[in-house]
Amino acid sequence: MTKKYGTMPQAVEYSGLSRSRIYEALKAGELTAKKAGRRTLIPFADLDTYLASLPTFQAGA
Repeated sequence: MTKKYGTMPQAVEYSGLSRSRIYEALKAGELTAKKAGRRTLIPFADLDTYLASLPTFQAGA
């Protein structure tokens, strides 16, 4: 069984994004999260969608 949600440290490791960048995406409404007490849980499916929406690297651009 694979996890559907991860804590902030797990989301950072999974995505390769910084903690700050994930919080910025949450604030901008680009990612969603759930709260379980003090823990912030990020859906891995939302991280995948967010990462897919980022622009492609253009060498020399």
